[in-house]
Amino acid sequence: MKTTARWVVGAMSLALATHAFALGDDMVARLVSFGGACQRCDLAGRRLMGAKFIGADFSNASLIGCDLRGAAFTGSNFTGANLARADVRGASMEGARFMVANFSDAAMAGVEGHGVNFINADLSHADLASAELQGALLARVKAQDANFAGADLTGAILTDGVFVNADFKGAVLEGASLQGADLSRAQDLTQHQISGACTDAHTRLPAGLTGRNCGEH
Repeated sequence: MKTTARWVVGAMSLALATHAFALGDDMVARLVSFGGACQRCDLAGRRLMGAKFIGADFSNASLIGCDLRGAAFTGSNFTGANLARADVRGASMEGARFMVANFSDAAMAGVEGHGVNFINADLSHADLASAELQGALLARVKAQDANFAGADLTGAILTDGVFVNADFKGAVLEGASLQGADLSRAQDLTQHQISGACTDAHTRLPAGLTGRNCGEH
């Protein structure tokens, strides 16, 4: 009964906020909570600082250029959502799904994304400096010119991703899976970083760096 009540309250909050958007209000109160479903919603350019998405379904929604600083995406589904040029600095993305989402040119510095699902996402030109991405799923991402400087990618899955000109200065890659990833033109990668990660015969590394197979001792 309590679970049902929480869902109804969340859905009501979402309906009220969506109504406000329809009226042209581009400012949502800090810490407003969203629940229920808002698939394919057009919220482009809205100010959603500190908003809490709790078990919400925003799949295929348009959040282009949104201000989502400090937002929480707890257990929410943003599959296929468009967050190009969005500002999500300092946001919490733990347990959220962003498969096939578009984060091109997004400001993502300092996001907390332990175990976040970015499979097949577009991170081109995104700034993920100092992001907490331990155990994150980054398989098959497009991350050309992305900034991972200082990011913690411990145990992250980067298999088959494309990281042309991506900056990894000071990033932690201990236990990360780089099988099949194209890092041949990645910037500021060191042998120490690669030695702590797992590669295979299909991993492409910058000249002079040597990978290791996780099965080797």
